[in-house]
Amino acid sequence: MSKFFDHYLNIKKMIADKREYKRQMSRVDALPEDYRYVFKKIQSHMWMFASGSGYEMIKIHYDLIDLFEDGAANKKGVLEVTGEDVAAFCDELLRSAGTSPVTGAKN
Repeated sequence: MSKFFDHYLNIKKMIADKREYKRQMSRVDALPEDYRYVFKKIQSHMWMFASGSGYEMIKIHYDLIDLFEDGAANKKGVLEVTGEDVAAFCDELLRSAGTSPVTGAKN
């Protein structure tokens, strides 16, 4: 039980995590408009279809921010980074992180 409280109900950790999340989201706000739009769509899609505690999602978001910053810096359009099928890109992110409820399912 102590592990649960140390990990999930640790107030100091929650505050630090919230500060880190706000820093990351400020990076999203600095992206070009098309990247911000697609990021927010991916974010809402991923939260609707992910399973698990949610901590895995934060890592995916941070990696996605890095990917989008790199794409924007290299003057690529957002769909050059994600491909035309953004939902499929999202689903692959979830599958690769093991947070998808359909992990391993064949389409």
